[in-house]
Amino acid sequence: MPGLATAEANTSASAFPVVSFDICETYASFLKNEELSPPLAAILALSKLIETSDAGTMLELVKALNDGAGALKASTSNPISLNAGCELFIAFVTLLPHDSASFSDLKLELVRQGQKYAAEALTYRDKIASLALGFIKDDSVILTHSYSRVVMKTLLRAHERKRISVYVTEARPRGLGLRTYEELTAAGIPCTVVLDSAVSYVMDKVDFVLVGSEAVVESGGLINAVGSNQIAIIAQAANIPFYALAESYKFHRLFPLSQYDLPTHTSNILSFPLSSGGNVTSPPTAGGIKPLHEKSTNAGCIRQMTPEQIACNPGVDYTRPDLITLVFSDVGSLTPEGVSQYVVGMFAG
Repeated sequence: MPGLATAEANTSASAFPVVSFDICETYASFLKNEELSPPLAAILALSKLIETSDAGTMLELVKALNDGAGALKASTSNPISLNAGCELFIAFVTLLPHDSASFSDLKLELVRQGQKYAAEALTYRDKIASLALGFIKDDSVILTHSYSRVVMKTLLRAHERKRISVYVTEARPRGLGLRTYEELTAAGIPCTVVLDSAVSYVMDKVDFVLVGSEAVVESGGLINAVGSNQIAIIAQAANIPFYALAESYKFHRLFPLSQYDLPTHTSNILSFPLSSGGNVTSPPTAGGIKPLHEKSTNAGCIRQMTPEQIACNPGVDYTRPDLITLVFSDVGSLTPEGVSQYVVGMFAG
């Protein structure tokens, strides 16, 4: 596991008490820290699991970790990012060379290394921001999508040294692009919100696209907030560079070939509403889109999707590697092919 160097052996043997432990609650408590992303919260939760585990052999410990990772994945509708952290940590546990005097000492070492890695990983966004800064020229006009902590770190770093302007998509349905707009505007960066449907309209005005990531997969492709893929397609058609920023703990052993290979895809996504008899149901009227024959009492009324309609839409999408110019990570600036090679090496024994 990159960044997890073997620490000095602890000479004191310490037993792990058997206590009641809920890994989902532990994971949720770590996520309350705004600086911790799901993969790091998952690594810390699994480290805590080791600390409380009564496993007496490596086989028992790995089973406990896999069970814990399974519980975490089952607790969320989008397990992609946290699963990257789970796989990384479990691979580290199984591949770590050790000369511990006892299994109890080994578990202590694993806990220390997990905590050490999470602390070190908090510096990765700074490394990525410094690396990407060299690709941002003065007076750059940048298009970004939704909200990303590493993208924010990079834009704020660039603003300290250069003049930049930013377009940000609204990123429906959660509207996280508005959070990006608010924070950039508060920092004094010229920023304009763009409709998701107006990306092609604005593309000719930007110098490059800069997005974050939920995960970077084994093919070198990107999983990110829904809409990223269509932005990349438009950017390629306009000959505009498309850059992704991703911490290495988001590198994931997935190999999707299409949107429908993603773990988040279900039969409900983009499905047509059917009644129990198999007939198409009538559109909802209460709180949703009104039929065309009904006149609104407010001429300026904005129609919005219902929660049920939103639930039938994807939250993330997959961007093919051929649409990505470069991936900036704490391990360097990589082509999609370079990412693929790196991910394979990460999990090699």
